[in-house]
Amino acid sequence: MYETFTYKEKIKQLIIMLIPILITQLGMFSMVFFNTVMSGKYNPSDLAGVGIGSAIWNPVFTGLSGILLAVSPIAAQRFGQKKDKEVSVVLAHGVYLALGIAVLVILAGFLFLEMILGIMDLDANVQQIASDYLIGLAYGIIPLFIFNVLRSFIYALGKTRIVMIILLSSLPVNFMLNYVLIFGNWGFPELGGAGAGYSTSITYWLIAGLTAFIVKTQKPFSPYVTLAAFKQFDSDKFTEILKIGVPMGLSIFFESGIFAVVMILISKYDITTIAAYQSALNIVAFIYMIPMSISMAQTVLVGFEVGAGRYKDAKTYSWLGINLSILIAFVTGLLVVFFRYEVAAIYSNETAVIALTAHFLIYALFFQISDAIQATALAALRGYKDVNIAFIMTLIAYWLICLPVGYLLAHYTKLGASGYWIGLTAGLLAAGIALSARLIYVQKRYFQSVQIKQV
Repeated sequence: MYETFTYKEKIKQLIIMLIPILITQLGMFSMVFFNTVMSGKYNPSDLAGVGIGSAIWNPVFTGLSGILLAVSPIAAQRFGQKKDKEVSVVLAHGVYLALGIAVLVILAGFLFLEMILGIMDLDANVQQIASDYLIGLAYGIIPLFIFNVLRSFIYALGKTRIVMIILLSSLPVNFMLNYVLIFGNWGFPELGGAGAGYSTSITYWLIAGLTAFIVKTQKPFSPYVTLAAFKQFDSDKFTEILKIGVPMGLSIFFESGIFAVVMILISKYDITTIAAYQSALNIVAFIYMIPMSISMAQTVLVGFEVGAGRYKDAKTYSWLGINLSILIAFVTGLLVVFFRYEVAAIYSNETAVIALTAHFLIYALFFQISDAIQATALAALRGYKDVNIAFIMTLIAYWLICLPVGYLLAHYTKLGASGYWIGLTAGLLAAGIALSARLIYVQKRYFQSVQIKQV
């Protein structure tokens, strides 16, 4: 990263960081895409089982990995302040935290997975597929969490293409593993949806290993990987990661948790509805990779400028990211609505599933715009390390607006399962408005602090 002086330079800097992050995110999501599509082609029950398993796993992973993402704004601010030794300490403590969280997740899954699936009152075959899929996925939890720390560290230094190359090189491996383990090709066991979990775990070990090797051996990363930093436990640094990371993780958890709860409520419907909802959500989530990627670049750039004391530049990056995200969400939302039947057909061969998926996608335009606003406004606040109030705002929006509105519309109107889409959109829009207002307040506070110092 480097200091920019004009709006054009800022756009160029954002795009330079954004494109590799976007390709990386699409690569990460492609694994979920392969899991969902190939399981759907195998059997509708396997599609439903993988969908249920993903709905349980996604909030857990995104919430806990959100804690680890705190490495990015903290390291970016230290980098902006030119405090290289502190960057090393942040990296080391992030890796240790990743190991601890991964072990706790594996233990919790061992103790509570079957109980959670039992509460959902699923079809017996779907429940077994979901369980087997999550068990396969569990073997890759440790490398996945460590990879997220290393990726956040790499992004904090503004070097985003390395992770992109690693992800792209791993996708053919993931696809081939799905091909042989789901369908039992080339003499491998035919595992159905469960095979998607095992293939993804193997891929996670590959990308974590490659990333660790590059960080340890290649500049500009290797100077920050010091034995002294890993041998030193600094409670203040550990606490700083948790102070920033826990609200970040909880915000992400409560957002993704809403989708998990809705998936659980949808599971009371027939298999066609479950499969259609999962397919539609998968499509929307795939497109969401664009605003998510913008938000990740935005957090680093805002954090870098705040660390360097360039608050005007930080403000410009904040709103540049938000406006760009809204524009892209509008265009992609229109495309999804216009081509909804063609897109839905990618996920299933069943006519009923395609028709219902296409119906759900009618709500995609407003959903994507609302999601884009809240994602990028939240990311800008993370760059300022302002996360506590944002967490409360997202908690209220997701759980006191999204869920109640969706439930009422689904059960007390003729909308049925479509009511949940309207509820989700309403909650995300409320979050976007509140977070944008908070961002304006934080930026004014920073400018006032500069004026006071000048006086």
